[in-house]
Order: sequence, then C-alpha cells, then structure tokens
Amino acid sequence: QVQLVESGGGSVQPGGSLRLSCATSGRTSFLYNMGWFRQVPGKEREFVAGINRSGVLSDYADSVKGRFTISRDNAKNTAFLQMNSLRPEDTAVYYCAADTSAVWSAQLARRGERYEYWGQGTQVTVSS
Repeated sequence: QVQLVESGGGSVQPGGSLRLSCATSGRTSFLYNMGWFRQVPGKEREFVAGINRSGVLSDYADSVKGRFTISRDNAKNTAFLQMNSLRPEDTAVYYCAADTSAVWSAQLARRGERYEYWGQGTQVTVSS
C-alpha cells in the first residue's frame, strides 16, 4: 500500500508564497509520476502541475506557469509545490497524486484518472 500526506497549506495574502509537501510512504519504489491538483467546492478538480520520476520533466497548467514550481526529493520520498505570487483564485484544496506508470507524458499527467494514489488534501486560502 501507498500513503500520500500533504502539508504546508494555510492562509496567505495575495502576492504571498506557500510551499506544499507531499510525503509518501509504503511501497514507494513503485511510484513514478506525481502530480498536484486542486479543487474548489462545486467545481471540477483541476490539474496544477506534474513531474516525472527523475524530476527532469514537468508540466504546468497555464494558470500557474511562472508562479508555481513542482519538484521532488526521491531520497526523502517527498514531492513539493512551491507557490509564489499567490492570487485569490488559487484558493482551493490541493491534492497530490502518484501513479505506477513508467511512462511520462505531459498530456497524460494532466489527467487525474491516471493517478492511482491520492492524498487527503490541504487547504490553501489566498485572501486579504
């Protein structure tokens, strides 16, 4: 089994920064690509960023490109989402996800259904 636990969410003013972490445990050697998604009540889950196993390849939603950075530390079995220049529209519950596919595709990374494991989510609120 695999467990994903997000942390680092909170409240911040517009223009501020937060760093989300996603700690994985269990059979982590089977995990390959990881992604971050977000969801606002009443709306569909939205892709934010994805990264391949080595951390060399990544992709971002247009709405966060240039402001957010996804990374991972495989030695610590943890993925990160650095969020800068936060806006009120970034307010959401953020989820990390992982899959066991050895294939990286930016197009596939955006599809939530490809991920087999999900965390419980962490709330991010951007408000003045």
